[in-house]
Amino acid sequence: MKLLGKFILYGLVLSLLLSIAGGAAVAFVLWRYGIGLPDYSQLANYEPAITTRVHAGDGRLITEFAREKRLYVPYETIPKLVINAFVSAEDQNFFVHRGVDPIGIMRAAIINLQHAGDDRRLVGVSTITQQVAKNFFLSGEVSYQRKIKEAILAFRIERTFSKERLLELYLNEIYLGNTAYGVAAAALNYFDKPLADLTLEEAAYLAALPKAPNNYHPVRYHDKAVARRNYVITRMLEDGYVTADEAISATQKPLVTAPPRDREFVHADFFAEEVRRELINRFGENALYDGGLSVRTSLDPRLQAIAYKSLRDGLIAYDRKHGWHGPVTRIDAGEGWPARLAATPMPAGLAPWRLALVLKTRQDSAQIGFADGSQGIIPLEEMRWARKRLMDATRGPAVNRAEDVLQAGDVIAVAQMDAKPSGKAISRWSLQQIPEVSGALVAMDPHTGRVLAMQGGFAYGDSEFNRATQALRQPGSAFKPFVYAAALEAGFTPSSLVLDAPMVIDQGPGLAKWKPTNYSGEYFGPSTLRLGLEKSRNLMTVRLAQHIGIGRVNDYASRFGLTQSAPNLLSTALGAGETTVLKLTTAYAMLVNGGRQVQPALIDRVQDRRGRTLYRNDPRECAACREIWREGLPEPALPDLREQRINPATAYQMVSMLEGVVLRGTGKSIASVGRPLAGKTGTTNESRDTWFIGFSPDLAVGVFIGYDTPRTMGKKETGGSVSAPVFRDFMAAALAGSPAIPFRIPPGIRLMRVNADTGLPANPGDRNVILEAFLPGTEPKGRKQPVLGTDNPEDLVVTPEITGEEPVAGGTGGLY
Repeated sequence: MKLLGKFILYGLVLSLLLSIAGGAAVAFVLWRYGIGLPDYSQLANYEPAITTRVHAGDGRLITEFAREKRLYVPYETIPKLVINAFVSAEDQNFFVHRGVDPIGIMRAAIINLQHAGDDRRLVGVSTITQQVAKNFFLSGEVSYQRKIKEAILAFRIERTFSKERLLELYLNEIYLGNTAYGVAAAALNYFDKPLADLTLEEAAYLAALPKAPNNYHPVRYHDKAVARRNYVITRMLEDGYVTADEAISATQKPLVTAPPRDREFVHADFFAEEVRRELINRFGENALYDGGLSVRTSLDPRLQAIAYKSLRDGLIAYDRKHGWHGPVTRIDAGEGWPARLAATPMPAGLAPWRLALVLKTRQDSAQIGFADGSQGIIPLEEMRWARKRLMDATRGPAVNRAEDVLQAGDVIAVAQMDAKPSGKAISRWSLQQIPEVSGALVAMDPHTGRVLAMQGGFAYGDSEFNRATQALRQPGSAFKPFVYAAALEAGFTPSSLVLDAPMVIDQGPGLAKWKPTNYSGEYFGPSTLRLGLEKSRNLMTVRLAQHIGIGRVNDYASRFGLTQSAPNLLSTALGAGETTVLKLTTAYAMLVNGGRQVQPALIDRVQDRRGRTLYRNDPRECAACREIWREGLPEPALPDLREQRINPATAYQMVSMLEGVVLRGTGKSIASVGRPLAGKTGTTNESRDTWFIGFSPDLAVGVFIGYDTPRTMGKKETGGSVSAPVFRDFMAAALAGSPAIPFRIPPGIRLMRVNADTGLPANPGDRNVILEAFLPGTEPKGRKQPVLGTDNPEDLVVTPEITGEEPVAGGTGGLY
């Protein structure tokens, strides 16, 4: 009996010693691996990386910016169905354990010991709390050391945070494949649904993904994905979250995901890239890609679609007009051609056209094939435009046979001419080519500077270079309105006469004399300022700039935001300086809005993830706007903070003269739109740059077309022949269905009937009579006027500038 008592005593002592030793070992492990663990309390203020979304003016989505595409949702808004699915799939005992599941750990340990000698990945069993610890604080290393740290952190986290908070963190942080982080983004990416609309089988599929999203891809590994989804549904049944009937029904449903949502986006790639640059400049890259900003822009999707089509059509029309520059590439048209065609890289900017291979040419057509093996023909009539392109934008002989253009083996771009033929009828296609020339179009609200549309080239995929904002080009005659505006404010009137005749300018010692000419090479004698602008007379513009002083001209260019500093050279008056489409369009906007300064703006408002406004383009405060409106109350009055850059009356005189460009001058092809429109053509030396900048009363539009590496566009090509048709087509579509609005006349303008040729008061019987705009007291009187450029211009007066500076002295000026 005593011996038995001793054994019991020894056993108790040994057990106590083992317990102490085990406790000490556990304490040592906790101390050893608990040292230096991250501060988990930061989870209380956790802000995950969230997608920044950029919206058009009507609220439609333009693009998203994110390193991790995530939509954060609080626990209260996550449906119970989704929570139950993830708990069943990932951590059955989540709501009862304290961070670590001992039974799961023992099971994993036994499996790993059984396979200790195998070259197999260790089996792990992580609770949702452990996954939170790993995802937020630890690496993905597979080791016992990391699992110990993970467990320690899990215990600590569970003591600090509620189960609901842990689930919220987990369900918003996990990666679920298909570029989706968090359950809300995954629901949209896979099923195009908000969380609240998910069905049982859809929620179960999302819960099947955390272990290995790529291994359960719904298309590439469809059967595995269905099996994993059904496993989750079975677990939910075992855990009592669904009934047997619900589980059976859900497992029998097919796994169907939604197609990509790209069609929901407003396509405005050049605009979106400009917005991205501005957001980075204002808020930094981290705020853009992780901050979950909500950005409302000025873009009008309808006008953007019109801009896209108008510019592309104009570039294609010009490019076809100047001939065929050859196939995309050449491949063997023999046996196996569909596979070779399918392997041919798709040129950027090809859409919506298709790539085709010329299989055979006949007298009156070319037989073509597509990568899917289907075939069609290109009739000769659809190839007659494709005369060979020669040097200096000229063309070769006429096309009389298909083989004059195409040969078997040519890979070409084609567009379908008619609907898909029925029966055995062969499809007919037209020959296309991606233009070498490029350009830009900007549309703007002239009263606010809000950019409503921007197309910076033929195709963004072909070149991300934005010719609307990044291309510095000479505006040519499109700059002339600012010379004339300076002259009007220096004392001239639209009816003032300037001599249109040859002139020679001394450029200074050692420099050759300069002899500017008109584009036509003709001279028309004394002509009114209006006529000089309408017909774009170079000599009149140079005489005018020389008389008022090129310094005054440069001052006006600076006022309108065209240049920061320009050389005092007379060539500036003919648009020899450089500017961008956006800047020049903004300058014209300040003419039609009454001479008030506006800044181009692409972003209306930026809000952070909590809805707080970080930036607003319109700085005006309006307390009355927040009040509840009742019938009979007046509209809130907002202050006009825009600076006056020129006299509103002078601005209207310029608008009236530019309207004459459209009605009678170099832009008369635009008159067919049948609306009040105004603007100016621009063409540089050797026709390297072509412009048309203009406006309606409430819409300013700028068009530029030219080669990225400047070269001639053709001997007879001008802003009137190349860019004006694009402006015309854009305005015709943009203004369709809206009432015709005349240009607004400000106070301080007197309209007078004058002879358009002489600028003098009209006589009975005069045919060419117009209404001219004058400031009070400047109307022409009598039957004679002085002529600038003659020997006796004594009556011409140059008044001081509005800035109060002394008038710039006349003189020859300089020129390069």
